[in-house]
Amino acid sequence: MTRIVVLGSTNMDLVAYVARAPGRGETVTGREFRTIPGGKGANQAVAAARAGGEVAMIGAVGADVFGAELRDTLAASGVDTDLLRTAEGPSGTAHIVVDDEGGNAIVVIPGANGTVTGLGPGDEALIASAGALLLQLELPLSAVLAGAEAARRHGVRTVLTPSPAQPLPPELLAVTDLLVPNEHEAAAIAGVADPHAAAEALLRQVPEAVITLGAAGSLYAARGAEPLMVTAPRVRAVDTTAAGDTFVGALAVALGEGRPMAEAMGWASKAAALCVQRAGASTSMPYRPEIEAS
Repeated sequence: MTRIVVLGSTNMDLVAYVARAPGRGETVTGREFRTIPGGKGANQAVAAARAGGEVAMIGAVGADVFGAELRDTLAASGVDTDLLRTAEGPSGTAHIVVDDEGGNAIVVIPGANGTVTGLGPGDEALIASAGALLLQLELPLSAVLAGAEAARRHGVRTVLTPSPAQPLPPELLAVTDLLVPNEHEAAAIAGVADPHAAAEALLRQVPEAVITLGAAGSLYAARGAEPLMVTAPRVRAVDTTAAGDTFVGALAVALGEGRPMAEAMGWASKAAALCVQRAGASTSMPYRPEIEAS
């Protein structure tokens, strides 16, 4: 089994469920509120572990009750948290509104995640032991870049989810092996809305890209190869909050097992389809037997 290391964020998700999201200056009444462990890094770690991967997490939680719960949630899913730091102050939080169509709007407060500005003791050795390093953009860019550069030094495949969308420095793209944006992030990076055109533009910056397209599936592009489109299962979405992270975690596991890209994308799409049929982030992610049976 290929080890997967995740360098990323941990957040407590504070989720309000509403019939429709409020507009600017508007107040609406919600029907339910939940606190759910999340954060893009932790989500990808949990998704990969539940999909059958051997996973370790690098990041930070706060010295508060949320931090203890975040650490326990990762460990309960089988994620190695030995190098997950505890920082003074609060843990990261994500304030999420989910509407009846399954759509969401999110405000992230970094908290302890903002203290991870580079690699700490033991982090590079852990990355060097992996087959893949999963990265996102909820940590300071200096830490993301340090992780990607360490992975490149040791021949470890880097998988970058460019979320939340922001300008990506050329030095980070230069050490990224596989970029996995959604269609909106791909458009923001490439400067073009059409996914096929965006994929072509992305290949001028990275060797491989998978663009997730929600219910339409996902699009794979690689230098010197024909684009590959993989459809997604048809399901009714309840909450799409962690769908992309579930896809990436399952994709990393499948690729680590040596599956061809088309098969890996199809398997990851099954995992994401199961995820969106349930509420929450980490609470919605499927286990391997469920993915296999779907």
